[in-house]
Amino acid sequence: MFCDKCGAENKDTAAFCRKCGTTIDGVDEQETRVAVRHDVAVTTGDERQIFSITPTLMFVKLGYVLAAVGALLLVAVVSAFTSVTPIWAILFGLLLLLIPAFYHIKQKLVRYTLTDSKLEIDAGLISRTTRSVPLRRIQDVTVSATVMQRLLSFGDLMIDNASEEAGKVVLKTSTIRKSVPKM
Repeated sequence: MFCDKCGAENKDTAAFCRKCGTTIDGVDEQETRVAVRHDVAVTTGDERQIFSITPTLMFVKLGYVLAAVGALLLVAVVSAFTSVTPIWAILFGLLLLLIPAFYHIKQKLVRYTLTDSKLEIDAGLISRTTRSVPLRRIQDVTVSATVMQRLLSFGDLMIDNASEEAGKVVLKTSTIRKSVPKM
């Protein structure tokens, strides 16, 4: 049973909320409504946003560097060993930069947001998908990082929730922060 005032989970037999002390009417079921917190400093709607992150762009930046080096090599080889004009060689070299640009756009269109009551995963540009996982449904959180990921300070966050689909949410290649934000 959840408190109507603060949203805290309580035992079904509780007469008072264990968090705010409000009387709980377990006998008369009320219609479902959103719990409202009045002491919220930074809010998005009716709930406080704790933090919001995006996947790391570390590999995208490395992709830009590799594409630029590849473009220079392509222009040098094509203009030295073929009869193709340098303008076409430069255009083909610039086309190599489209590969990391695609992944850059793809990474920037994903956002993970943690609020007081849920974890939201927003993804997409034209077709936008928002997945919302209530915090009360989360059963396990695992941080996975290989040796190379640990050296570069990033990893994957795996969240196991109690959904009907046996949902496992993976927050891929997110930057790992050493400090937890203050609430």
